[in-house]
Amino acid sequence: MIRGGAVGGVLLRTAGVFVPVFAVGTFVTFALQDLSGLSPAHLQLGESATPEAVAALEHEWGLDRPFLVQYGDWLAGVLQGDLGASWYNGVDIADGLATRAVVSLSAAGLALAIGIVGGLVLGTLAALRPRTLLDRGITAWTTLISTMPPFVVGIALVAVFSVGLGWLPSAGFVPFDRSPQLWLAHLLLPALALSVDTVADVARQLRTGLVSAYRQDYVLGAVVRGLGPRRIFFRHVLRNALGPALAMLALKFPNLIGGAVVTEAVFGLAGLGAFAADSAQRGDVPAVQGVLVVSIVVVVVFNVLVNLALVRITPSAARGV
Repeated sequence: MIRGGAVGGVLLRTAGVFVPVFAVGTFVTFALQDLSGLSPAHLQLGESATPEAVAALEHEWGLDRPFLVQYGDWLAGVLQGDLGASWYNGVDIADGLATRAVVSLSAAGLALAIGIVGGLVLGTLAALRPRTLLDRGITAWTTLISTMPPFVVGIALVAVFSVGLGWLPSAGFVPFDRSPQLWLAHLLLPALALSVDTVADVARQLRTGLVSAYRQDYVLGAVVRGLGPRRIFFRHVLRNALGPALAMLALKFPNLIGGAVVTEAVFGLAGLGAFAADSAQRGDVPAVQGVLVVSIVVVVVFNVLVNLALVRITPSAARGV
């Protein structure tokens, strides 16, 4: 069980980071509206609109008020789950993002799972046979795949498994509640493309941690006490080596969300990345702001979960998370 004090400490420290990050992030995000020089009046009325018509529509949207007043009202709405309305078609942004977020989080979540499992397997195999051909081969392989951009890996996967072998679909998305099998089939290739960097980093970090852990005095003590290799590995070595690899995941998850922008285009996924790109091209600033706010919240929530897991797996992390 996780001690309540440790959990409270993690939550307080996370809140101490989250509040200023969220405040600065939302302020900069909202400032995009002024920096862009765009207006919903020009999107809805066209470039030939009269100044009077533009002024009337901007007054209707409240864009003629002071900047800080607009930001305060927008932030109050964000805290209540209201991200505003699209300048392009007037649709509620929160509703539009809900379905898009499911697509992106499904791909990123599956990529994260593949990255963790693949990295654990490769890192463990390399650490258990240090300085052997297996260790060097895994190190070389993880170094190679870490240099490959996700969209390049995605195109290669489509060429092999979709076009060449016809095993998996090359595009589209099927909700999990409609068909778990089709959901997995459509997401497997984009998740694999997104996961290669995570697999490489987890494997390298875990390999280093395991090799270092095996050199510690407590391992020698466990051997002297007659504990078996399996118990020593799972009860002592792996638990102490997992901390750095797990902490690294907190840094990798934002990359998975960001990498979805290009990967979704390759695989025809209508996720947050595609939504943000389309909105930016149309000049729909509130929609882009909505994507950024959702991304900030998702990343912070994931970091909280990682910190709680660190406290559970390595109690000593409770003092430094």
